[in-house]
Amino acid sequence: MESWITEIMEKFGYMGILLLIALENLFPPIPSEVILTFGGFMTTYTSLTPLGVIVVATLGSLIGAIILYYIGRLLGVERLEGIVDRYGRVLRVKKGDIRKADAWFDKYGYWAVFLCRMVPLIRSLISLPAGMSGMRLVPFLFFTTIGTLIWNTILVSIGTAVGGNWEQIVEWMDVYSNIAYAVIAAAILVVVVLYIRRARNFKSK
Repeated sequence: MESWITEIMEKFGYMGILLLIALENLFPPIPSEVILTFGGFMTTYTSLTPLGVIVVATLGSLIGAIILYYIGRLLGVERLEGIVDRYGRVLRVKKGDIRKADAWFDKYGYWAVFLCRMVPLIRSLISLPAGMSGMRLVPFLFFTTIGTLIWNTILVSIGTAVGGNWEQIVEWMDVYSNIAYAVIAAAILVVVVLYIRRARNFKSK
C-alpha cells in the first residue's frame, strides 16, 4: 500500500494528498502516518511546502470527518436503539446503555473529538458518534480542526526533518499505534468489568 500511496502523491502533489487523506478518514486502514511523513519528505525535493501539505491534509481530513459526521446523524441514537431492540439480548446491550453513552458524549464529546483526532484509527471513527449524538457542527469542526492540525503539523514536520528516513518514522508510529490500541482495549475492558460487577450487585440486592 505504501508504494501506491507514494506514487499518487508524487503524481498529483497537493491534490493527491488531499484525496488520500479524505479517503484515510473514510477508510482508516489507509495510514495517515505514511501520507503525512512522506508528504513532509516531498517538500525537500519538490515544489511542495510544509505549510501547503499541512493545509491540504487538514482540508482532506475535514472533508472525510464531515462525511462520517453526517452518516452518524443519519443513523442517530433512535435507529441505534431500534437495533438494540432487535438484537440487544445477543449483544447484551440495553436501551439505557445507549442513552448513557449518548449522555456521556454530550458532556465530554468535544474533548473526545479533540484528543481522538491524534490517535490512529480512532481519529477517523470518532466522527460517527459525534454525529449520532447530535453534536453541533461548528464546535465539532472546531475541535476536529485543532486536533487534526496538531497531528498533521507534527508528522509533516518530522517527515521534512528526517527526509529520506521517513520510513523509519512510520515504523515508530506503528509502535505508537499499538500502544494506543492497547490502552483503548484496556480502558474498554475496565468499563466492561465495572459494568458486569455493577449489574451483579444490583441483582443481589
